[in-house]
Amino acid sequence: MTFTAEQEALRDSVRKLLEREADPWPDLCEQIGVAALAVPERFGGLGAGTAELQVVAEELGRVLADVPFLGSAVLAVHAVLATGDDETCARLLPRLAEGTVGAVAWADAEGQWGDPACRASGSTVDGEAHYVLNGDEAEILLVVAGGSLYEVSGHRAVRTPAMDEIRRLARVTFDHAPARLLGPVDLAALRDVACAVLAAEQAGAAARALELTVEYSKQRHQFGRPIGGVQALKHRMADLHVLVETARSAAYAAPESSRLAAVAKVYCSEALATVAGEMIQLHGGIAITWEHPAHRYFKRAHGAAQLFGAPGEHLERVRPTVS
Repeated sequence: MTFTAEQEALRDSVRKLLEREADPWPDLCEQIGVAALAVPERFGGLGAGTAELQVVAEELGRVLADVPFLGSAVLAVHAVLATGDDETCARLLPRLAEGTVGAVAWADAEGQWGDPACRASGSTVDGEAHYVLNGDEAEILLVVAGGSLYEVSGHRAVRTPAMDEIRRLARVTFDHAPARLLGPVDLAALRDVACAVLAAEQAGAAARALELTVEYSKQRHQFGRPIGGVQALKHRMADLHVLVETARSAAYAAPESSRLAAVAKVYCSEALATVAGEMIQLHGGIAITWEHPAHRYFKRAHGAAQLFGAPGEHLERVRPTVS
């Protein structure tokens, strides 16, 4: 797994900006152009690939940044591109590239992402979509209904409470909401891209959780020496290091095929859950305090595992079919 000089520069720029900005989204868009990464140059973007999106997502995952990157710069942009309609792309993509927040609605109340929760009839959309990333603050709301993508207005969006308070989710209700047909959309391909980028975010969160744990093991003393010097704990942290690195490899391999996207979703979900759980165990009592970030990584691990389908659902896509 190697990165180009441009990708490393992108990583460095994003990390430095996140270190100094409490509200990073405006500067991420204006100074680095993260919202424009996946937008083709002819529509005002940078024309980058999925790997660049993953580099940014990994850095955002490290600090659990509260920004609409996954919902807008990834999902909304790729949904619009999937329609293949130049007029739609020319109208919406420049706005998304500038940082206007977009959202894509399709999951149902049970968290099923395989089939759209809403239905279209003529020029209106009905139904209720759940777990809509940044749906309550989106200026451009896109809805998947049937095999097509619609731009909808006149909807009602309510932010829904979640275990992971940093991940902004919404429930969006449509009651004969005016809808504009944009074109067909391959929902499976859209979900594969989302899973690939989410996997990189999970790998970044796991890496940072492990770093914090290793740092703490060098500071916490028992019986006159750092707990990090205990052989059994060294072995546990070494195993976690291997888990994190293989998760990164799985994440960056995900764009190669739909099957590898499913592998990344399963493996990175399990990796982050394992590292976050060990983070709490190895920190001891301080890890269950509200002030310590361990609980945030633990919540992100379990919330992200369900996003775009639970690991078990994706595991079915990985298993070979028996004839």
